Amino acid sequence: MLALRSLIFNGIIATPIEIQVQTLGGIPEQRLRIIGLVDKAVAESGERIKNALSAMNLSLPSRVLTVNLAPADLEKSGAHFDLPILCGILCIMGILPAEELSRYVIMGEIGLDGALLKTNGVLPASVWANENGLGIICPGSQGAEARWAGHTNILAPNHILDLINHFKGTQILPVPAMTSPRQSMNATGDMAEVRGQSAAKRALEIAAAGGHAMLMVGPPGSGKTMLASRLPTIMPELSAREILDCSIIYSIAGQLNANSLVAARPFRAVHHTASAVSLAGGGADARPGEISLAHNGVLFLDELPEFQRQTLEILRQPMEQGKIMISRAKRTATYPARFQLIAAMNPCPCGHLGNAALSCSRAPRCAEAYQNKISGPLLDRIDLHVDVDAVNPWEMTEDTSPREDSASIRTRVIAARNRQLARAQKLFGREILNAHLDGRELDAAVVLDVAAQKFLNTAAEKMSLSARGYQRIKRIARTIADLRGCDAVELSDLAEALSYRPINRGKYGA
Repeated sequence: MLALRSLIFNGIIATPIEIQVQTLGGIPEQRLRIIGLVDKAVAESGERIKNALSAMNLSLPSRVLTVNLAPADLEKSGAHFDLPILCGILCIMGILPAEELSRYVIMGEIGLDGALLKTNGVLPASVWANENGLGIICPGSQGAEARWAGHTNILAPNHILDLINHFKGTQILPVPAMTSPRQSMNATGDMAEVRGQSAAKRALEIAAAGGHAMLMVGPPGSGKTMLASRLPTIMPELSAREILDCSIIYSIAGQLNANSLVAARPFRAVHHTASAVSLAGGGADARPGEISLAHNGVLFLDELPEFQRQTLEILRQPMEQGKIMISRAKRTATYPARFQLIAAMNPCPCGHLGNAALSCSRAPRCAEAYQNKISGPLLDRIDLHVDVDAVNPWEMTEDTSPREDSASIRTRVIAARNRQLARAQKLFGREILNAHLDGRELDAAVVLDVAAQKFLNTAAEKMSLSARGYQRIKRIARTIADLRGCDAVELSDLAEALSYRPINRGKYGA
């Protein structure tokens, strides 16, 4: 029996799969059997392999070939098993050296002509292979992706003949070149282009500095989407570790650019018709959803009340834990989901609540029903609630004074983040943003004097804040103090933080 190695993924965790190939006697019509709890894509590998062999003027051995993907109790899915199965067959036929191939992780889809086609998960596979002292064989178009894991023992043929010739010594496959990570994630514009909306821009700065979730409420055309799309432009660049983490998720999802890593913070703008599966992830192969694709970046939900309520409720646990577990009948996958939620909504269905000239005849009665589409527990998890008023037409034409650009704001945001991360490292031994502080960590990071504590307690009582809302006020105030460059959280920081909590959610825009 011959055994080669490939992988499957439980979330972003790689699990090794052994490709066992053995020849037996049997019915000639059943010359290739693939077993081991495989899905249809793997079962169809036999037909692709037969055609690829025929394109090279080869055929399967006359004896029956049994291919087992072990362990047999794990479901196997994906066309990336084509290449390791074909390599195993070629080893049985004496065309490829089994001992040398056993030192590689092999993955790739085979075309009918023997060409190697792009497959998902090459980057995390390369990371796993590198950590376990193995090489990797992958399609030529993804050689650069494999190199991003710091790996050099890579074979990236474009055709199965290239791999055969390499091991026969008639052709040497070069180590793939590593390209520069420059994949854009749809963040556009500059904060200098935003006219007016000083309160909303201030809230965005606080959100960027502390990693806080934010909800903008205002009439149509007030600039909510424009503001949200510019949030990534004032956020710090991704660290090397964050780039790798994001790129692994995109690789598994099949959305990684062939020539670059995810080097900019993700900005995922999800339409309100999105299903629960597309948002959370799942399907037959438990792929990552939008909240995981927004990991280390921004998840923007426009027209928030228009989403299905059960779809929005999915956000509650990931917002607290920074990860999501997808459970299916035969598979459970856990993906990172440390995203920053930025949401926008109109105050009512027509969007003009409070404007006597434009509001509908049902205002203001329709507003409460519209806003009640969003559950209280979800709203309670959003740190910053901001009213975005319509822009005065005179501001559009007469405001010629220089407006602060994204680079200037980003400088303050980076300084505030550096301060909070350094403090967290000193106090807790790990780096953590203010938005994710909880329990003892929050108590250690936010120490209030008697006057500030009394002010907060009185305000929380009058505003009927929940325990979660109370804690979020402290987190926001901590970020505001960090933006001031101050270690102590003062009464003024708490006052500003309280201004971002809604007193009555049924009167947005009234």
